[in-house]
Amino acid sequence: MRYHKYLKWFAVASTIGMLLILLGGALVTKTDSGMGCGRHWPGCNGQLIPDEITPEVLIEFSHRLVTGAVGIFILILSVWSWRSIGHIRETKFLSFMALFFLILQALIGAAQVLWGQGDFILALHFGISLISFASVFLLTLLIFEVDKKFDADKIIIGKKMRWHTIGVTIYSYLVIYTGALVRHTESELACTDWPMCRNGDFQLPANFWEWIQMSHRFAAALIFIWIAIIALHAYRNYKNSRIIYWGWIIAFILVCLQVLAGASVVLTRLNLYLALLHSLFVTLLFGLLTYMVLLISRSRQRDK
Repeated sequence: MRYHKYLKWFAVASTIGMLLILLGGALVTKTDSGMGCGRHWPGCNGQLIPDEITPEVLIEFSHRLVTGAVGIFILILSVWSWRSIGHIRETKFLSFMALFFLILQALIGAAQVLWGQGDFILALHFGISLISFASVFLLTLLIFEVDKKFDADKIIIGKKMRWHTIGVTIYSYLVIYTGALVRHTESELACTDWPMCRNGDFQLPANFWEWIQMSHRFAAALIFIWIAIIALHAYRNYKNSRIIYWGWIIAFILVCLQVLAGASVVLTRLNLYLALLHSLFVTLLFGLLTYMVLLISRSRQRDK
């Protein structure tokens, strides 16, 4: 139907828009442009549209404009999906989650501008946006009927794979939070070597910033090992299920790229493009993990 064709294109645009919000937020943080518009919101430096454009103003104000425009897209997508594919059980939940968490992240951003927030609160900002992105991403997959193309309701997933999938998805959020905390506490270069804080010196971290940095590295190492174990399990037991097999192979590739990008950010002393790639890989990995959880909710269970 033409109606669904337009909905598909709109869903793709909304997903790309959410990705731009996430990368734009990361750009704001990594370039220290959060106060580019001063203590003014939604205006910028006391004006609706700033007349003095500095790099910080351009980055911060552009991020606000993109967030506002995409917010309208998400609102339309939520209502449109509700009416068009509301019979699919996850549609209403995902529509609500996408809109709710997008508004929540915007409010946290506004609160930071107007009153300031602690680093541990600000670190939630990226994660909240990520939930909204994942909701829009899953909603888009439902609109494209990806679950039907892969016969998700006929997939049989073992108990071990179920617990691994749910566990690593929840744990990934902790890893993401510690990564955001590294940025907001300005701990990126607390340790200038990799993989250890100081290679050849195996002492415990010496200060708060080193603890933050090394805690994130330890958390990232664990998720790398965990996803490698799941990918190996999928390789051995799910070759006949393309979506499970390739889903975890891709997840392992993404977590490898994430680790390499994270290491490169440190070794290049915070190269901006590598830092944005790191955020991109994290976002794609989280979206994929949430889709694997969706498959579990649709599938039948087997013994192993």
